[in-house]
Amino acid sequence: MPTVKEILDSMDYGPAPESSAEVMGWLGARGAFGHYIDGGFTTPADTFATENPATGATLAQISQGSAEDVARAVDAARKAQPKWAKLSGHQRAKYLYALARSLQKRARFLAVLETLDNGKPIRESRDVDIPLAIRHFYHHAGWAEMLADEFPGLAPHGVCGQIIPWNFPLLMLAWKIAPALAAGNTVVLKPAEQTPLTALAFAEICAEIGLPKGVVNIVTGDGRTGAALTAAPVDKIAFTGSTEIGREIRRATAGSGKALTLELGGKSPFVVFADADLDAAVEGVVDAIWFNQGQVCCAGSRILVAEAVANTFTERLQTRLSKLRVGDPLDKCTDMGPIVSATQRQRVAALVSAGEAAGATLVQCEGQLPAAGHFFAPGLLIGADPANPASTEEIFGPVATLTTFRTPEEAVQLANNTRYGLAASIWSENITLALDIASQVKAGVIWMNGTNLFDAGAGFGGMRESGFGREGGREGMLAYLRGPSPKPRPEAQASFDAAPHPGAPGKGDPAIDRTPKLYIGGKQARPDSGQSYRVTAKGTEIGLAPLGSRKDIRNAVEAAHKASGWGKTTGHNRAQVLYYLAENLSARQREFESRLREMGANPAEAEATIARAFYYAAWADKFDGAVKSTTGNMVTLAINEPFGVMGVVCPDDAPLLGFASLVLPAIAMGNRVVAVPSASMPLAATDLYQVFDTSDLPGGVVNIVTGPKDELAKTLAQHDDVAAVWYCGEAEGRTMAEAESAGNLKATWTMSNRDWTDAQGRDFLTRATQVKTIWVPYGA
Repeated sequence: MPTVKEILDSMDYGPAPESSAEVMGWLGARGAFGHYIDGGFTTPADTFATENPATGATLAQISQGSAEDVARAVDAARKAQPKWAKLSGHQRAKYLYALARSLQKRARFLAVLETLDNGKPIRESRDVDIPLAIRHFYHHAGWAEMLADEFPGLAPHGVCGQIIPWNFPLLMLAWKIAPALAAGNTVVLKPAEQTPLTALAFAEICAEIGLPKGVVNIVTGDGRTGAALTAAPVDKIAFTGSTEIGREIRRATAGSGKALTLELGGKSPFVVFADADLDAAVEGVVDAIWFNQGQVCCAGSRILVAEAVANTFTERLQTRLSKLRVGDPLDKCTDMGPIVSATQRQRVAALVSAGEAAGATLVQCEGQLPAAGHFFAPGLLIGADPANPASTEEIFGPVATLTTFRTPEEAVQLANNTRYGLAASIWSENITLALDIASQVKAGVIWMNGTNLFDAGAGFGGMRESGFGREGGREGMLAYLRGPSPKPRPEAQASFDAAPHPGAPGKGDPAIDRTPKLYIGGKQARPDSGQSYRVTAKGTEIGLAPLGSRKDIRNAVEAAHKASGWGKTTGHNRAQVLYYLAENLSARQREFESRLREMGANPAEAEATIARAFYYAAWADKFDGAVKSTTGNMVTLAINEPFGVMGVVCPDDAPLLGFASLVLPAIAMGNRVVAVPSASMPLAATDLYQVFDTSDLPGGVVNIVTGPKDELAKTLAQHDDVAAVWYCGEAEGRTMAEAESAGNLKATWTMSNRDWTDAQGRDFLTRATQVKTIWVPYGA
């Protein structure tokens, strides 16, 4: 063993292992674990081994959950939920405080258990994961206390099925269970089959503090257990995991009425500008990628560096890479532990090989890897072009790609050149530049001069194929609450009898074209089909409407994308346009009343629509974000951003008011919409063309395509350039809209027809926006 003097000369780290004796004794005393259902553990059955990824040694035997096990857990949660929800917020808060305190008392035990089961260095488990899990229970105990005041009129969903991954086992559990319990829900949680141990330890804590039976249930197992939970009669599914499984869950839950939040994969950009503190940025890469074995969905695995400093940055990064210590994760001097499993290690190796084959150069840590365990040397793929598989696919391992850029515009293009949108890290000493880039990068979380910052007070979640919904903060609480369900009303029925066009080209004067027109890009456009359909009221034909098609939807989506300036303009400017639109509607109120009367609709819709336009004009510059209370020396901003292009499929009933109730909140928030109006009574919506044209509404902000509702809705749901879809209609159509949206995992809101006279409020605005969380550091 070296002397103190020799250590001071060499500055080498000696071993500093954390004892696992207490945890191993706990595991040995139990041997095999059953499920935790209705306040107690079941008899272990059909077990499989969970292993220490650093050694390959078996830690415990875990029960494989069956559909019957899931059913028993859901039944227990269902029986417990009414009593749990009827407790006062203060009473629920006391249980959450007790959980937080018990976790705190066992912090060292849980950190060691997590490291043994997951393989992450003890420093990460001890200093990050466990304190954050504790923070979540304390934070949400506060929300439980304040629930009635802060969320009036909202109620818990009921029973929540929750599925978590293996990269943050206890922290992900806390992210999901804490808000669910605070809101009055009960839960059935399935941990990852690779890392179930801290969830089972948490179950013991639940029993110890006297949490009522059935409020928390934990069923272990592999993907079959997760599929059974997704199919079970729960009221909400909250899933964190891969995008592929997220798609399966979206399809499986379509039409079920289950609330759904998905936090999925990522390919996050790590953008380094020429004026950045390069040494700090290098340490940011180490923290984002290598300290966590790259097993973080929001890891900045695509490093984008300004060409002017690329050589210097790369040299420093390679030097730092060569100094990383890979080994026993229980050693407090270890920087990086093993990959969680042999299967995952093989996947990482395959993607790295594919990246090399596509032209990237791999630079790896030269230190010797342990002989046992699932270790993979941390590395850097230099020169990976944007199409390289290593640049496009989520590696989920300790390897990042490095690409250069020349201008901020190119940096944004490269950053957004991904189907994901979970997080991004931006490094620059110029706050103006950093905030400008943050506003343009399509990601749910942006860290400036930092990375992997989390807090219970700030929402976390993705955009695009990284999922939808937020965990943490007020947004996370809203995900576990629901508003009152409006009373459904029957829909009108539409008939699509193709009609000839009077005076169409080829007959009579070829210059005359009386084909009814669509409204696309601020202009009237002839439908691609060249056909219209008859609109009837009480058996009498009252006019023709254009018969829109799949191609017309594509044209409308393209026009909507060209109107991107609408989302960038200020809320005040949008408000002015909407006020002007409301005034123009008011000037033509009698005309719209006459049209509604002709169609057999209620003429009072005209006045209600005018009022709705004024209402959302008022909200356009007032539905703002918040500054979150998180860690010190950090301003954490929650900003409401528009989705971009939305598909809005309106009810067949209430042809004017139903259209306005869905379209107006969407555009008030800066979205552009492709709207499918009432199929049975479309003429009220087509009469709006002239109102839009005379109200300074930019072309492409609202596009109207009439025709067969579900055919057009299916095209919108399938379209990869549509970011969100709202659909009002019958159950079959709602199921279709949700299932077809799984392609790019767009956010959906499906609803049955309702009384539209009271269909307005914050809920519409919340659903028309997605929250971007921006972490801005300050101080010397």
